[in-house]
Formats: sequence, structure tokens, C-alpha cells
Amino acid sequence: MRLEGKVAVITGAASGIGHATAMLFAREGAAVLLADVSERAGEDAAAAIVAGGGRASFIQVDVAESAQVQAMVRVALDRFGALDVLFNNAGIAGESGRLADQSEANWHCVLGINLTGVYLGMRHAIPVMRERGGGSIISTASVAGLVGWQGAAAYSASKAAVVNLTRTAAIEYARWNIRVNCICPGVVQTPLLDGIQGTDEASRARLLRMQPLPRLGTPGDIASLALYLASDESRFVTGSAMVIDGGYTAR
Repeated sequence: MRLEGKVAVITGAASGIGHATAMLFAREGAAVLLADVSERAGEDAAAAIVAGGGRASFIQVDVAESAQVQAMVRVALDRFGALDVLFNNAGIAGESGRLADQSEANWHCVLGINLTGVYLGMRHAIPVMRERGGGSIISTASVAGLVGWQGAAAYSASKAAVVNLTRTAAIEYARWNIRVNCICPGVVQTPLLDGIQGTDEASRARLLRMQPLPRLGTPGDIASLALYLASDESRFVTGSAMVIDGGYTAR
């Protein structure tokens, strides 16, 4: 019960990394507010937690809209009485292709969700955490924010910005015991990845050749790291971009 007594908000919680993290946080004792644009899947995930004896609720949120993110934080307070952990996980891949071939609409959409969504989460959660006496903010970045990633200019730019936004917020709010970190996953088997790379064996083999460890990451792998960052075990960790990529960036 590493999160007993804590309240966590997780965006992008209806599938993939967010879903796995919500389930794990609930098993570890947290009350979890699941947020996603996908209402049916989000409601089902929250219901599964409650059916298993946990505490959870769902809210439909577009993280690129400030009023909706503000309402999300308010709902966490109204339903669970506090906010201790915010996991800014919602994100999209956007179009694939060279920079000049990607549309301006794609650029604005990807940065709106992947970057502005993280900023808005921080902006609305931080005042609540200051009153609470501290908290943990975690955001999903990517190894694509640390190295060049061909065919994903908007995605890479958004994730690189999340890394430095994390560092800046960590410096600014350390005095209030608010820790701010991000996770940089490598290739993780999620619906987002399937949409980019496909599900055939040739695509899978190509991905496996990208890293030393001969398997793809799982949502559970990332959830375990998020759990560490959400728990008091990481009380001296802030401003970190934690890489979990099967050795991809070690090459």
C-alpha cells in the first residue's frame, strides 16, 4: 500500500500507460480520478477499480482546454478531498512524415495535447498542492524528446519541451515540497504504438532491433516507475527525466 491515503489524478487513463497506472495506483491504496476524452473506456476502467474494492471515479477531459483541466482538479477535491499526485499522461502521436510534409493543423494539435495539456495540468494542480503542503507531478515525455526521431517532428518537439518544462517547474516549486519529474519511455506496446507502426511481425521485429533488451516495453513497466515517483520513496527526486527504454538511448 505504497500510496495509501493519497489522491491521484491520471490523464489519458482509459488505455495504455494511463490505464495500467490507474489500476496499479488503486491497488497500492490511492483514490484515483481517471481522466480521458474516451468516456466509455474511462468509465469502464473506473468501474473495474471500484469492483475490485478500490476508490476511483472518471471525468471526461480534453487536456488542451484550460477550463476542463481546472474542473478536473476541482472534481478530485470534491470527490476525494485532496490532490497529492498528478500524472500528466495524455498524449497523441500525430502525423508521420518529414517536417515539411506535416500539416500545421497537426503541429498545433500535437503540441496542444502533449505540451499545453501538461502545462495546464501543472498550472491548475500546483496551487492546490501548495495548500496541501506538497505533492508529486509526473508527466509522460519520451526518448523522442531526448534524441532525434525521424518522421515525428511535432511529437519530438512536444516531448522535448515537456522535459524542460519539468525541470523548470521542479526548480520553481521545490520550496513548497512539490516534486516534478517526467518519464521518458522508449518503445512501449500500446494502442498509440499500434496506430503508428502497425501490428504485423515485420514491424515488431524492426522495433526490437532498435534496443538491446529483446522485448518491447509494457504499460506495466511504465506504471511501476510512475508508482515510484508518486510514492514517498522518491521524496528526494525532482527535476528528473527518467529514461525507461530497454537500452535504446545507451547505444
